Amino acid sequence: MPRRLPAEWEPQDAILLCWPHSNTDWAPYLEQAETVFLNILAVLTRFERVVLVASDSDEVRGKCQVAGIPPNAVLFAALASNDTWARDFGPITICEEDGKPVLLDFQFNGWGGKFEAALDNQITRTLHRQGLFGGVECRRQDLILEGGSIESDGQGSLLTTAACLLNPNRNPPCTKRELEALLRKTLGAEHLLWLQHGFLAGDDTDSHIDTLARFAPNHTILYVQCDDPYDEHYEELRLMEEELRQFKTPNGQPYRLLPLPWPNAQHDETGQRLPATYANFLVANGAVLAPTYNDPHDAEALRILQSAFPDREIIGIDCSVLIRQHGSLHCLTMQLPQGVLP
Repeated sequence: MPRRLPAEWEPQDAILLCWPHSNTDWAPYLEQAETVFLNILAVLTRFERVVLVASDSDEVRGKCQVAGIPPNAVLFAALASNDTWARDFGPITICEEDGKPVLLDFQFNGWGGKFEAALDNQITRTLHRQGLFGGVECRRQDLILEGGSIESDGQGSLLTTAACLLNPNRNPPCTKRELEALLRKTLGAEHLLWLQHGFLAGDDTDSHIDTLARFAPNHTILYVQCDDPYDEHYEELRLMEEELRQFKTPNGQPYRLLPLPWPNAQHDETGQRLPATYANFLVANGAVLAPTYNDPHDAEALRILQSAFPDREIIGIDCSVLIRQHGSLHCLTMQLPQGVLP
């Protein structure tokens, strides 16, 4: 097929991460956040390389060495950053008709101007200018688009939410028809599936799809399901589930739907609810890294993910600290498909 956005479960060269530091909102629990990052690195480097952006790469290299992270599995990039959410400022990689990868450098405005993002918005082009991606082309895009806001099955289908992509804080004034035309042109998206419902309390992204519903192989969609009628999410997620049941594949068949369990409510010290979700998993080469929350539902979430990815090792990562900054595992990472790195 012509231009397309690969599925996350296709072969990868590396995963992009951006290390937390004291000038970010991680400062009050920086040590705990660094421990989670080291856990992620320890798992990922069993399966593939990691590109690690760090403002003080020498210090971080030392911490990785102490933690036993294989040094030849990590490519360090000494760059300043505002925060750590690589999913949303990292490159989105497409494959052209000849199969060659192309990096798309979309604009990132801190989820609609909620947070400072000028440094993060420069990371992709700076990595390219420094030669990290060899001869792979990097195309700057005027469109504001975050990686967490779109899901691809690798065959031209794109899953997204109207609450995020049509929000005027991203690309005003841009109609749904205009945006669909841009997604077809840039990503090769021919089959667009829009969710009108679904949200997570405590989420800063205006309902990123990767917190709610995710593609898996064989026309499968995993999604969060709230089974508590007294929970504030119940009605919206029930309506989202109804929408998912109405979606059809390009061949007109219903999707295989796998509901993920609903974790118990977690709150920060001010009482604000935190966006714990099992949908924020990361697919790597040979593995799926799954967020866990020291919750009774963790084991069931891992079991369901195993049924969706039977040929991969399912590995839980405690993300209880990550949701204190209103994101989780997938939000921290961006896959670099095969052919991106020299």
